[in-house]
Amino acid sequence: MSNDIIIWAVIIAFVLYIISMFNRLVTLRNRHKNAFSQIDIQMQRRYDLIPNLVETAKGYAKHERETLEAVITARNEASAILKGLQNEKGQLDVSALNGAEEALGGMMSKLFALSESYPDLKADTQFQQLMEELSSTENRIGYARQAFNDAVMSYNTYREQFPSNFIANNFAFKEATLLKFKDKDITKPVKVNFG
Repeated sequence: MSNDIIIWAVIIAFVLYIISMFNRLVTLRNRHKNAFSQIDIQMQRRYDLIPNLVETAKGYAKHERETLEAVITARNEASAILKGLQNEKGQLDVSALNGAEEALGGMMSKLFALSESYPDLKADTQFQQLMEELSSTENRIGYARQAFNDAVMSYNTYREQFPSNFIANNFAFKEATLLKFKDKDITKPVKVNFG
């Protein structure tokens, strides 16, 4: 009789341990999704600022139409990718966003360089205000991205550790991707010079 109790106690303890590992994986996955939602908010704010910045620049740099249109195109592509990140299984696939953000960063660098060529544009109050908001948003994105990457690292570490890796592999807890931009200029704060 006591052997049966011990066996049942071990089985119950094992089942509770499996449930605990599963629940921890769910918690960590939800944390990195929540952390990404903070990035999503800030990136959408940035995407909303860019058209206003381009419209302001159009008044001063009419013959730079190609550059301004390229900025808007890159912004639209990045925004569309951001909206479609969650796949049908609820997983976040940020690898496409990494590439889109690199392209947008390159175009934004061209826009900033363009503003250097037009002193009247640099002196425009609305342009200065938009650049300040953009710089502030870039800083928020940087902080949110760091929190997201920390949450992804915790999730990926736990899902790869023994024995939780068995639960992760059998219940479709896929590896999460870090949000990192290859273009080093993008990872630096936006330099705003109104002088």
